[in-house]
Amino acid sequence: MKIAIDISPLSSGHRVRGIGSYVSMLKENLETYDKKNSYVFFTNKNVPKDADLVHFPYFDPFFPVLPFSKKIKTVVTVHDLIPIVHGNEFPIGIKGNLRWLYNKQLLKRVNTIVTDSYASKEDIVKFAGIDEKKVKVVYLAVDPAFRILNTKYLIPNTRKKFSLPENFFLYVGDATWNKNLPRLVEAFKQTSHKLVMVGKVWAPPQTPSQRTLSGGRGSAPEGEINSNPWNRDLKHTLANTKNDKQFIHLGFVETEDLVKIYNLAAALVMPSLDEGFGLPVLEAMSCGCPVITSREGSLPEVGGDAVLYADSYSEESITKAINDLDSNLKLRESLIKKGVEQAEKFTIKKSILDLVSVYEDV
Repeated sequence: MKIAIDISPLSSGHRVRGIGSYVSMLKENLETYDKKNSYVFFTNKNVPKDADLVHFPYFDPFFPVLPFSKKIKTVVTVHDLIPIVHGNEFPIGIKGNLRWLYNKQLLKRVNTIVTDSYASKEDIVKFAGIDEKKVKVVYLAVDPAFRILNTKYLIPNTRKKFSLPENFFLYVGDATWNKNLPRLVEAFKQTSHKLVMVGKVWAPPQTPSQRTLSGGRGSAPEGEINSNPWNRDLKHTLANTKNDKQFIHLGFVETEDLVKIYNLAAALVMPSLDEGFGLPVLEAMSCGCPVITSREGSLPEVGGDAVLYADSYSEESITKAINDLDSNLKLRESLIKKGVEQAEKFTIKKSILDLVSVYEDV
């Protein structure tokens, strides 16, 4: 069987986000673990005419991804429908609603939908009106680069390169409403701990003004933050952490450096209000970095009993989790051990083979 994979996200702003990581994982590993089928990669909807099956490994409710004409069997990955599920927090207007209605009809025509978690599957069935039998869960995997390192050799250089404090907590991600950043910031302000913030949206002040900021899907020039309602939490968080030495904005960092930062951090703190998967949780656990997160969306599927849960709607609960982890060495050591074991369940080989099984069923 000849399978065509759309890798368009690798030449767009998605390259440095979760979708880019997912597409790269497929491109680099499908042919390694699947010797029965052949693969061809394409961009810009230029689907090879001799393909037996096509996989679009991303979906956006508001922008065209799927072709109108469906000539061969099709699989699409829908990572989440968070802007649809939480419509009050992600206003889309009349045009956005029409685009969603159109894309939803195209989504119903595909043969199978792959998604990252059972939480996302439930949303797809409910909000897109898809038969649950057409939605298959294939968990994401962590890049093997995310691992426990010998910190004895990396501490001096990494601390110096990023001007990192001796002790710090970590946030990795963007600034959409579901990330719960206003509560996270206020929770940290009740402690004496520093929070290092990694991600494209947290570009440090010295970055040229031409840089782009993304509060979620798509990017907006810095001057347009105020006019984009999806960026209100970004605006709020930047305003409340600017010139505050308790919060350190690193911006985007390459994988090699991010692995080192995970290894140095006291913990990853990610008290999201919803997630389709939550890849930073998996990355952190793989690096022996304890995790504080919430029980919302897919996060319990990823974290299991290997993370410290906080009430995402309570600043006090988040603050308590931060202080408890900092003061309880036994708890910290337990989470590190459990985290590494939990992360080992999410291998690239398993993810690829589960996906290939979907292809063959289709």
